[in-house]
Amino acid sequence: MKPKTASPFPLPRRYGMVIKVRPERLEEYKRLHKAVWPGVLERISASRMRNYSIYHREGFLFAYFEYWGDDFDADMRLMGADLETRRWWAIMEPMQDPLPTREPGQWWAPMEEVFHHD
Repeated sequence: MKPKTASPFPLPRRYGMVIKVRPERLEEYKRLHKAVWPGVLERISASRMRNYSIYHREGFLFAYFEYWGDDFDADMRLMGADLETRRWWAIMEPMQDPLPTREPGQWWAPMEEVFHHD
């Protein structure tokens, strides 16, 4: 029997985040997300984020993604510096209502993972 070798690919870190969507802006938010700008999608991929999904229920947006890199903070700084992504966020942010309990400097509030099964 051959010994197992380490995978050359990092295991993903999973992230769940939550924010409210303004009820009067929900349909616009959904419409815009049906055609996210290509440059924004390219930046998400370049930032090593995969399996990115956003769900809605009763005024809450839940985002889930997997991070496949080794320096999340650096990749998020690159995303935040991307001009097209910043333009996209400028359109999205007025549609959103951050949770008052989020930490300073956060927009979407991170969630604690309490269960996972592959």
